[in-house]
Amino acid sequence: MREIMYALQFKGRGTPVAGSPNVINAATTASSCTITSTVGPQGLSGSLRPSAEGQATFESTVTLTGESTFQESGTIAFGPGHRLRFTTVGQGHLGPSPQPGTMHGSVMWRVDGGEGQFAGAQGLITSNFTFTESGDVVDTHCGVLWVK
Repeated sequence: MREIMYALQFKGRGTPVAGSPNVINAATTASSCTITSTVGPQGLSGSLRPSAEGQATFESTVTLTGESTFQESGTIAFGPGHRLRFTTVGQGHLGPSPQPGTMHGSVMWRVDGGEGQFAGAQGLITSNFTFTESGDVVDTHCGVLWVK
């Protein structure tokens, strides 16, 4: 199997599901990008530069399971016909952030397979995200995937 490592920043919306007070549907997109992390005399700095290549799309269902915990499952499409499926490992965490009106969370997902390039894929993805009162989502992924 071949290893693929990726990092992308997804942006979009989280929308409550009507009639299900503990369920949120998330829909976000990420442009291809270059992420730079630099360690130097001043400490750490980072930047993200979008590139002219394609986009990835993300869709998930988030089920709140406690005051600060959740389960999630969904798909990420990396171009036409290349989609992977994922589910939460353990539980995700969501809590207040230092920014008023913004929640901050993290979750780890297990890759459960997929289509196209991701048929039979395995791996783990971490997500570090913010979610505002108005439903805006910014979600940074770091994944290590194994494909045939």
